[in-house]
Amino acid sequence: MCKEFQIDSARGVSSPRFVNYTEGIYVGYRFWEMAADEGLVDYDASVQYPFGYGLSYTTFTQEMSPIQYTDGTVSFTVTVTNTGSAAGKDVVGVYGNPPYTNGGIEKASANLIAYEKTKLLTPGESQTIPISFDDDDLASYDDKNAKAYVLEAGSYTISINSDSHTVISEQTVDVPETIVYNTDANAHNGDLVAATNEFDDVNGGLGYLSRADGFANAATARAAPTNYSMFDEYKATYYNNGNYDPKQFDDPSDVMPTTGANNGLRLYDLRGLDYDDPKWDELLDELTVDEMNILIANGGYQNAAVGSIGKIRLSDVDGPAALKDNFSGVSSIGLPSNVALACTWNKELALKYGETIGDMAHDMHVTDWHAPSINLHRSAFGGRNFEYFSEDPVLTGTLASQQAQGAKERGVYAFTKHFAPNEQETQRNSQLCTWANEQSTRELYLKPFETVVKDGPTGAAIMGSFNYIGNTYSSASLNLNQSVLRDEWGFQGMVETDYFSGTNYSYQNADQVIRGGTDIMLATTETTNYVTDFSATSVIQMRRTAHNILFTAVNSWRYETDPSGEVADWLKVMVGIDIAAAAGLAALGYVAWRRYGERKAA
Repeated sequence: MCKEFQIDSARGVSSPRFVNYTEGIYVGYRFWEMAADEGLVDYDASVQYPFGYGLSYTTFTQEMSPIQYTDGTVSFTVTVTNTGSAAGKDVVGVYGNPPYTNGGIEKASANLIAYEKTKLLTPGESQTIPISFDDDDLASYDDKNAKAYVLEAGSYTISINSDSHTVISEQTVDVPETIVYNTDANAHNGDLVAATNEFDDVNGGLGYLSRADGFANAATARAAPTNYSMFDEYKATYYNNGNYDPKQFDDPSDVMPTTGANNGLRLYDLRGLDYDDPKWDELLDELTVDEMNILIANGGYQNAAVGSIGKIRLSDVDGPAALKDNFSGVSSIGLPSNVALACTWNKELALKYGETIGDMAHDMHVTDWHAPSINLHRSAFGGRNFEYFSEDPVLTGTLASQQAQGAKERGVYAFTKHFAPNEQETQRNSQLCTWANEQSTRELYLKPFETVVKDGPTGAAIMGSFNYIGNTYSSASLNLNQSVLRDEWGFQGMVETDYFSGTNYSYQNADQVIRGGTDIMLATTETTNYVTDFSATSVIQMRRTAHNILFTAVNSWRYETDPSGEVADWLKVMVGIDIAAAAGLAALGYVAWRRYGERKAA
């Protein structure tokens, strides 16, 4: 715990906790492979099952064609042959080992770049798998000097492996000159704007594990913390419900947007339109401040109704391996956990997984799935590892994007979670401050989310995390939720908090959260989930959040036809009960009338 740092909160005095990601990029197999290369560990004595290890009822060979490196694209083929006596599938795993300068940008010697799975091969059968990726997939993030992604000149070893440690075949790609991805015209991996340092204040002044001089700082970087106090500079901008006042952050130059207009538009009219279509401004002009506040505050397993624009209530349910309504108790069948799915290395299976979730969502009449969960297995003891795919961001991101795409093909939007770094359950909702350097944040912990945003569906959704990133609550981090997610990656959709309990957790409030790029509160019974400051600055953000919420909602399956005239399910049930009750009363009345008549006649 941060024993020497206390903040007055709505509940009294609260002491934040912290976790230090001092291992930097050397997480999971990246550490073990690199540490073995540098002589820091005895690999055979330490590692029983390398990342990607697997068994089969048959055997395979893999043959790698000569690599072609043209116009920034690396391509080759791998011919896989079943050499055993049973049918089976094999995985082609492609790894990169980049050139390294002692004391330069941190780089691991084994990095999964791409992978593909064969079809079912009968004994003696072969399949040729094409492999292709951009050279910027080999780049590293330099958070100290260039403050950008950098592809350094030199020879890159590209190998096909049966696991992270066992090389089947390898070749080299020679990059003639260093490329720095620091302009919008030359942004990394299709970014809309060039990535640069957004998390310098999350570094925490820690000493991170470095490969320099054969991991010379390993003893100090891996040692237990000796300082449990937050630096004064971080305390000055540390906020929770005890010291956050939205009015301190109002901009007097902001102009109050139009509200409550009568433009005659209904939400259904905007289905399929681009996010920036001018009609969105006309629709948003129609909303009142109260209507926007209702949308923002009431995201607890639902998406609230707004009658003036024909917005119906939508139902959201938990995941990640099923759909469960936490109120009615109704649940779909359960599917295997994402750990099991990741062990298959099968993108097609992940797509079918998402489609199955989508089909079941129709049966349950819901539009949202609180999944997939894509934080990393930073530790073998992570409390939610059963939900998360793996220790590798590439494997995690590619499979999760297929799940989200499969659900979206059925009109169900997936709340990919928990954004971000949320690799620890212990004290995660007790103001847990996560300190990490920018390189590991971007190359590891944000990478799966980036893949889902860029390769998955549009009009999707993101769920935040409970923890703080450095000294800022993740759902209130403008650098995370706006600069990276929307400005760099081009995300269009809705961002939701993790379960909202500002009274219990003492740091969640809608005023701060909407100004930090989050749109909707996952709240059921709360008070701090409502916006309280109605300045022009705040209403501008309320309008932005309403846009994101409505954009996601109207592109769900419930709006394939105009649902605004539909009778809600709960109302149908109540009407049915009323009709049954009326019929029962009528029958009782008839019986009583007949008996009265019989007694009178007697």
